[in-house]
Amino acid sequence: MAVSKVSSTVHFVSRNSAVGARSGAASGHWVPNTDVYSTDEGLVIKVELAGMKSDSLEITVEGNRLRIAGTRPDGCRAPKCNFLVMEISYGPFESILELPPAYDLTRAKAGYMNGFLRIDVPVAKSDAKLTKVPISDGQ
Repeated sequence: MAVSKVSSTVHFVSRNSAVGARSGAASGHWVPNTDVYSTDEGLVIKVELAGMKSDSLEITVEGNRLRIAGTRPDGCRAPKCNFLVMEISYGPFESILELPPAYDLTRAKAGYMNGFLRIDVPVAKSDAKLTKVPISDGQ
């Protein structure tokens, strides 16, 4: 099973090369930490989004692509401050996951609790029926 992470600037980026890449923060966009794992029922996508409200998140599906976007506000910083360390990303973010066709994004369900967005994507139902193909005698 392959899961690909797609950035807003590069069409297809493997998940490993996108992790830890903080270069997007300089351009005003960042990518939240994401876990994707499989269960007997399907895939679970867990996104770390501390400090956000669910109404500031947007989840869209296009084909086998799942797009998670939003903006994390920076409202708790003092007006005049000098950072010694700044590791928390603020502002707009976008994360796009391309899922294998074995999963049905049209039946995905999402919930947000304690700073984590969880999206459950069930295994696609197979409507394939065994059909015999008739064989003609070459006429």
